[in-house]
Amino acid sequence: MRKSSQAMASVAVRRILGPVAAAGALILALAAQTISVRAEEVIVSHGISTFGDLKLPADFTHLPYVNPDAPKGGELSQWAAGTFDSLNPFSAKGLAAAGSSIMLESILIGTADEIGASYCLLCSTLEYPPDRSWVIFNLRPEVRFSDGTPLTAEDVKFSYETFVSKGLTDYRTVLAQQVESVEVLNPHRVKFTFKDGFPKRDLPQEVGGLPILSKAYYTAKNMDLEESMITPHLGSGPYMFDRMDIGRSIIYRRNPDYWGKDLPINVGQNNFDTLRYEYFADGNAAFEGFKAGVYRFRIENSSKTWAELYNFPAVQNGHVVKETLPSGAKANGQAFIFNLRRPHLQDPRVRQAIALMFNFEWSNQTLFYGLYSRINSIWENTEMAAEGLPTPEEAALLKPLVDEGLLPASILTEPAVMAPTSGERQLDRANLRKASALLDEAGWIVGEDGRRRNDKGEVLKLEFLNANPQFDRVISPYVENLIALGIDARLENVDPAQYEARTRNPQYDFDIITDGANSTYFSGPELKQFYGSETADVSVFNTMGLKSPAVDRLIDVVISAHSREELTVATKALDRVLRAERFWVPQWYKAEHWVAYFDMYGHPDVIPPYALGQNSLWWYDAEKAEALRAAGVLK
Repeated sequence: MRKSSQAMASVAVRRILGPVAAAGALILALAAQTISVRAEEVIVSHGISTFGDLKLPADFTHLPYVNPDAPKGGELSQWAAGTFDSLNPFSAKGLAAAGSSIMLESILIGTADEIGASYCLLCSTLEYPPDRSWVIFNLRPEVRFSDGTPLTAEDVKFSYETFVSKGLTDYRTVLAQQVESVEVLNPHRVKFTFKDGFPKRDLPQEVGGLPILSKAYYTAKNMDLEESMITPHLGSGPYMFDRMDIGRSIIYRRNPDYWGKDLPINVGQNNFDTLRYEYFADGNAAFEGFKAGVYRFRIENSSKTWAELYNFPAVQNGHVVKETLPSGAKANGQAFIFNLRRPHLQDPRVRQAIALMFNFEWSNQTLFYGLYSRINSIWENTEMAAEGLPTPEEAALLKPLVDEGLLPASILTEPAVMAPTSGERQLDRANLRKASALLDEAGWIVGEDGRRRNDKGEVLKLEFLNANPQFDRVISPYVENLIALGIDARLENVDPAQYEARTRNPQYDFDIITDGANSTYFSGPELKQFYGSETADVSVFNTMGLKSPAVDRLIDVVISAHSREELTVATKALDRVLRAERFWVPQWYKAEHWVAYFDMYGHPDVIPPYALGQNSLWWYDAEKAEALRAAGVLK
């Protein structure tokens, strides 16, 4: 655009002043333009932070939490649940294999010990003005896809255009709102210009996080990002597709010619020769497979298994390590999620009544061995969680929404909604009475048969859709409590393929499921996918189908925050309103990692706070593995 403006100025000056005078005038005009360009501050950096400074300097030698001398070799083998029939993780169609995006890299990459920071990976530097209205990425000329072809700015532009036209509907809807244009300035220089009227704080990192596809490969293979595919993506990453037994196992192998293996940000990482995932129908089968050595690394998510079943001989004689490692990560938001599209679940009193009947305290002591803590907030285990009554700063954001009738006045005078507490018995009588009163008030009255009906004679029914048999022991007592309340409740177990189909657009055929109430620590435009009205009918994240004008407005406030303090206040206000919507029955979390593995792996002395990092930070110990073979543990 600048070249075009210069040419137009030159023609105009020549027409008015003639050739000689025009030459002098043009020199003055260009000199003035140069001064103007210099006056526009442009930040050139090795990374970018949402707020404040980057933790790592431009000349850092390796990440602070890695072992820079970690050996290379061996295999990390893990398990995955169910089955898979696709290698395309960017489509709502099919079941994508574990790790099926591992070969793709993005221009920027985050770290596991820093919130809100991204560093150059595919780029050497990025350039942007203080208002972040555009960003230029200077790509490293040495970057290669795994087939040896160069990755260029044209691939970046193609990737953006593909994701904005073919990506998941909720994602591309938000992406299209943000980006005005993508320009290839030269083969290794690409510019994103952002639209006016959309907050720019997170946008350089948003576009810098796009997975980069190979235009030539994608076109030659006639790939379609919207479809289920068994053609693997070609990427520039340290790992590439090796082989699979479709539906049963998949293996990725380290690229020996990986272009970025010596980058400081990669030192001490990507240490395994192969990454393997073995599929099992359920957690019980997977645990038996681990005991038999079918795979050798396991993240344990079952408190019962962790507390009772790691007593087999390999653990007792030290051949399998059982280890608890600290985690500072935000809680995952795991919860029972209501489908607000269902007519009988649209009354918040009904949802509140149902929530009262889940007895976490009894479940934690009876089923979970007291190992879990309750989730209350979408941002649980962070400073962003709303607490007690609104602060004056929160109230300043909430009151206009109250005045417009978008929120009840009680949001200003009542504490943030907390998960209900229960007594030691499975059926808490006090909560049963509260829930009964709420359902009576909502018009669901108990009949002579003990069932609740509305004025049309319809029975209040609730089906728990479940694809994880290990959850039966949690859901079944909950169902019993709901039956005692007069609800016709039942547990419906289905296979993973059915579950996937029934919980996604266009079916959304469920009453209540176990899912996650999503968020990131420093939340931004992704909230529109998680909770925004615009994408509620197509989103794979907004499974509850939440449509709230108040939530939409607060999401915009969060995205527009200019400082960490403003973001914290806005996020607390949003958290308060989301919790008041009662679209979930929050479950539990633990601030630690439970891992078990055959004693053939090593990890850094200090695990970073925001990731376990087994795929990238851990390594294979050949000497320990040989000792296991000598003992007959490995075959």
